[in-house]
Parts: sequence; structure tokens; C-alpha cells
Amino acid sequence: MARGAAVTDTLTAGRAEYCVVACAEAWRDNGEVLAATMAPVSSFGARLAKRTFSPELLLTDGEAMLVDLDGTTEGWLPYRQHLTMVTGGKRHVMMGASQIDRFGNQNISCVGDWHQPTRQLLGVRGAPVNTLNNPVSYWVPKHSTRVFVERVDMVSGVGYDRAAAAGPSATRFHRIPRVVSNLGVFDFATPDRSMRLASVHPGVTVGQIRQATGFALTIPDDVPYTREPTPAELRLIREVIDPKGLRDREVRP
Repeated sequence: MARGAAVTDTLTAGRAEYCVVACAEAWRDNGEVLAATMAPVSSFGARLAKRTFSPELLLTDGEAMLVDLDGTTEGWLPYRQHLTMVTGGKRHVMMGASQIDRFGNQNISCVGDWHQPTRQLLGVRGAPVNTLNNPVSYWVPKHSTRVFVERVDMVSGVGYDRAAAAGPSATRFHRIPRVVSNLGVFDFATPDRSMRLASVHPGVTVGQIRQATGFALTIPDDVPYTREPTPAELRLIREVIDPKGLRDREVRP
């Protein structure tokens, strides 16, 4: 059973705001690393983390600049320097996932057989280098059995089982701190490094998460609710970080 309670006064947080906070927590205690994001909610999470408990985070505009919270350019980040940060482990990226399995293998390349896929997606991109060289978390805005699958159709990002099979050269820097979806937060704090339910968002049940997941999750006896935003965090999200409410377009109330 899940425990805890959501805020019930005028500062009640919406589902999207819980997701922003859950994403932000991925960068807690990371120090001076580049927080790279691929979607609005994960980007808002990185900015919230920098504004509050992880002030040393570096933010990028996604192209060639380091930026401040308001988008002001702080410095130049040429591609070669970005790659140096990747291979040196000085980046924590939060990627998306078209498919992800119980060991954290991620697919953003294609759906179906690789030789004749039913759907072509982004391609492998930098996922293998990301996952083997620096921490990689994932943000999934629509949790379903189509995304959380028993086995990904193609491995783009490397999961714990495949990294272990490849040996020390693959496991040395490999780490998947968390997976955040619109339903809950997940990690790999299990003996076999399979996915575990770490928290559920208020308004979601463990049963709903089981039903929307295409493999058997490790589920503790007592699953907490995702940490609620503080009043100060809610103000930052609503008035400073995302005043246009773009978070609610990605995570429907």
C-alpha cells in the first residue's frame, strides 16, 4: 500500500508538478555536472534543482551554450567540449525512452524487427556513449505497456544486464539513477539490478502501475508517495520556471 498524503490547501500540486520535482531529484548531490535534458518536464526539473538544492549544476541550451536559469548565456560549450564532459563522466543526462525494459535497456531507434521495423524512430543517437560514460536517467511522460516492455526491440541505451555481460569496461561508469514517468518513480536498487518501484505519484495506485507495466516490477511492501513540492518550489515552477504551464501539455492533469 502507498502511504503519505498530498497537499490539500491552495498550494495543491498537480501531477505535472510532482513529475518536475521527481525529475529534479535525479540531480540531487550531483555537484558541478552538466544537466542535459530532452523534454520540457525534465528540463524544468533540472532548472528547479539548480535553483534550489543543486546550485552547482550546469545547464545547456541544447546547442552550444551554457545558460543561466532565465536563458542568459553564461559561456560557450562547443561540441568537442561537450563530448569531453560526456566521456569524462561530468554529465548527467535525462533521456526519453520509446521502450525500456526491466534492466534499463532503452530503445529510441525502431519498433519491430531491426531488418524490417514497423516504425522508425530517432535512431540510436548518443545513447550507448551516454549510458557507458555518465549517469543516465529517463523521463517517460506516458507510462504504458508499449513503453515499459519485457524486452526492447533494439538496444540504444545500455541496461544493467548488458553492461554486466560486457564486463568491467562497460560497468565502470555505467549508472541509471532513476526512471520517472507520469505514474511514479523507479530505480534499480535490487540484487539483480532489475527495476523497482520507488514511489507512486499521488492519485496513482500500485495496481495501476502494475497494469501499465509490461514486466514484473519489484514492489516493496510499503511504497511511499513521491515527494510533494514545497510551497517555494511550487512558486518557482509556476511563476519563474514554467509560467506558461507547458508542463501540463506534456503531463495531462
